[in-house]
Amino acid sequence: MTDDDRPTPAEVLRQARDQLGDMTGMTAETVSSFEKTDGGGWSLAIEVLELARVPDTMSLMASYQVDLDEQGQLTGYRRVRRYERGRSDSERSGGR
Repeated sequence: MTDDDRPTPAEVLRQARDQLGDMTGMTAETVSSFEKTDGGGWSLAIEVLELARVPDTMSLMASYQVDLDEQGQLTGYRRVRRYERGRSDSERSGGR
């Protein structure tokens, strides 16, 4: 495989968001982490809207770990946390 066969980081981000949305039916809003794995693939954390509420700050969000191979194809995903959009990490952990 040559470097020309591999997607660019920007292409990997787009593919991850699109593939996760296709698999879950949820809207991928942002990528909060992105790294190349030792095996040549990619691991990302993607924030998705799980349940829209009014006001928007009460909407339920989730962070998914998404794994892709060298070609940018989804190999697995899992939800790692769920939270209200308007809450910071310190508010969720009791202010610690």
